[in-house]
Amino acid sequence: MNYELFKDIHNLSGHSNALDQFMVFITNNAIYIFALALLVLWLFGGKSMKRAVLFAGGTGAVALIANVVISHIYYEPRPFVTHHVHTLISHAKDASFPSDHSTGAFAIAIAMWFHYKKAGIPMFILALLTGFSRIWAGLHYPFDVMGSLIVALIVAFVIFKLSGLLDPLVNGIISIYYSIFGRKSKSPSRTKHL
Repeated sequence: MNYELFKDIHNLSGHSNALDQFMVFITNNAIYIFALALLVLWLFGGKSMKRAVLFAGGTGAVALIANVVISHIYYEPRPFVTHHVHTLISHAKDASFPSDHSTGAFAIAIAMWFHYKKAGIPMFILALLTGFSRIWAGLHYPFDVMGSLIVALIVAFVIFKLSGLLDPLVNGIISIYYSIFGRKSKSPSRTKHL
């Protein structure tokens, strides 16, 4: 079933150069788009947004660590290793399950949704597209992406529930940032001397 679903999606590739190039762009650059989005939200957002950014970035990092652990416990060869698959880009023959790109994308998006829904929704759409592009390009099975979503959900939920314990650390980082880069207060108006 997993391979059949993979073929249904991957076989859509190779028919439109524009679509293939778009999927390759997403699969190669989604992580940078997420990083840029978090940076922009951090720089231009207030304290609550900075808090959301820290939780989103931290959740993504923890989810990727969870992936490393899972890949050492259960090894799934990539589709192009087990089957005759024409990939759109070259890739190392490392573990296929779960997808690191998808896990990072889903974890950041879900964590952001927990803290700031307006930013989390478009991020989740991009995360879905990231996972889809990994299958389209021939790098992952659909179950790899589904596994990534599950890992991201679990990690994001646990961290969200622990946010009260993590708040002192998060608020401390934000306070340090403001103490170094915070806006300078306006100088008091000069008093007129008689």
